[in-house]
Amino acid sequence: MLKLLLRIGWFIFVGSWIGQIWLVIAWVLNLTIIGFPLGMWMLSRLPQVMTLRSEPFNLGVVQKNGEIYVLQENSTPFLLRVIYFLLVGWWFSFIWLQVAWWLAASVIGIPFGFLMFERTNQITTLGK
Repeated sequence: MLKLLLRIGWFIFVGSWIGQIWLVIAWVLNLTIIGFPLGMWMLSRLPQVMTLRSEPFNLGVVQKNGEIYVLQENSTPFLLRVIYFLLVGWWFSFIWLQVAWWLAASVIGIPFGFLMFERTNQITTLGK
């Protein structure tokens, strides 16, 4: 219970504004070839920064009846992903992230905001 209260307090007093700073730095890094890997890593860790979640969310592993299944990797061709990023992904991801941040900063939109954060890689580069 104490851990939950700490995470709530962190989010209200620190995580929301530090998350916006983290988001903007990561997005600017994504605009450079050298900074892109670090920027994408930072975006994947945004929910952890905002809420002190102990582990990143993983959409690639499914458990069923005690067995673990790993979902297929992205099959979108690399060249198509590059073209998408250059034409759409770089600017649309910023809008997407800002909407997600505002939803997360509101009480009623928190679940939707964090679901949007989890899908930022797909919005930015069509990746998984």
